[in-house]
Amino acid sequence: VFRAQRFRFSEEPGLGEEGAMLEVRVPQVLHLQYGMYVWPCAVVLAQYLWFHRRSLPGKAILEIGAGVSLPGIVAAKCGTEVTLSDSSELPHCLEVCQQSCQMNNLPQVHVVGLTWGHLSLDLLALPPQDIILAADVFFEPEDFEDILTTVYFLMQKNPKVQLWSTYQVRSADWSLEALIYKWDMKCVHIPLVSFDADKEDIAESALPGRHTVEMLVISFAKDSL
Repeated sequence: VFRAQRFRFSEEPGLGEEGAMLEVRVPQVLHLQYGMYVWPCAVVLAQYLWFHRRSLPGKAILEIGAGVSLPGIVAAKCGTEVTLSDSSELPHCLEVCQQSCQMNNLPQVHVVGLTWGHLSLDLLALPPQDIILAADVFFEPEDFEDILTTVYFLMQKNPKVQLWSTYQVRSADWSLEALIYKWDMKCVHIPLVSFDADKEDIAESALPGRHTVEMLVISFAKDSL
């Protein structure tokens, strides 16, 4: 059972011109799997893409742990070459990725099964990416190392790739940054106010609400060499 949920991204009109607007629909699936809902982090990451949409056309973008794929769909609507991925062990999640593409008339978007930490044929076959999107994938601490293993592999293909990631602050007991440094990566915290995401209702939705969401840009520490 699913219903469509609408998100409408817009900007204030400039002097003498109409403001840009983008409407996206994604399925909301009544299912126990985490990936079947739009989480606060996804809306914040989608807003970051919308804010930077003029720099996106032509870029190769991969969303990992995509689920309903709101950020990836926004990226595709902004003129990028998008690949959506979720665990190859969760075919239902991959079906939802496909459903999101169909609802937004995006037949050109690829959907592949990628399981974090596994060196699969689909991962090997991926062309170099410019941006990796990850909304709230840093959820279960036991997954962090597998996620960064996969990201590190993609950084070997293109050392200039960036991981654009949002995560919801739930616990002070773990540090993602220590792991990032271990994997020869660096991260920059992006203030939400800098891309109009410092509010409770982004894209005419009730998200992110009062949840504390962090926006990170993670890159290879050696990318300046």
